[in-house]
Amino acid sequence: MVDRETALALLKKYTPEESQIIHAYCVEETMRRFATEYGHDPDYWSLVGLLHDIDWGMYPDQHCKMAPTLLSEIDVDDAFIHAVVSHGWQLCSNVEPIHFMEKVLYAIDELTGLIYATALMRPDRMVGMGVKSVKKKWASPSFAAGVNREVIMRGVEMLDLPLETVITLTIEAMAHAREKIGL
Repeated sequence: MVDRETALALLKKYTPEESQIIHAYCVEETMRRFATEYGHDPDYWSLVGLLHDIDWGMYPDQHCKMAPTLLSEIDVDDAFIHAVVSHGWQLCSNVEPIHFMEKVLYAIDELTGLIYATALMRPDRMVGMGVKSVKKKWASPSFAAGVNREVIMRGVEMLDLPLETVITLTIEAMAHAREKIGL
């Protein structure tokens, strides 16, 4: 399996914007948190999260289509590639998330954006943030309007977990990495 240093080098090669790197870190840490919570390999899951948008920065019009080619530059398996491609299901990919890891990625990709935006509105950023703060912002369609709440809900339903649990674990992950993600 690829190591984080190699994965990060690939991400930076194809991701010119710092905001996209920060998003990758948010998803990386959240995937690590879910893997740990549910007894899976946190290193593997976190690397999937880190590289989930590998093709977005340079090929946004081919998102989830260029990923297999770019990921072939490093040592990742077919399950890794499938997970990355499936996070765009019904948006830019027809590859459905089947495995638990894929469903987590699908659900939390957009959710990390909503939580990040919520943190930016708070004086203490991630410190003390709870589900209530996120749900309040969720209810305002004009807040973080680019966040697709329907995708989050589809992902949560696929996971068969309460929305509150998914939000809580995502907040915990991002709070743990607040320095790394600038919050």
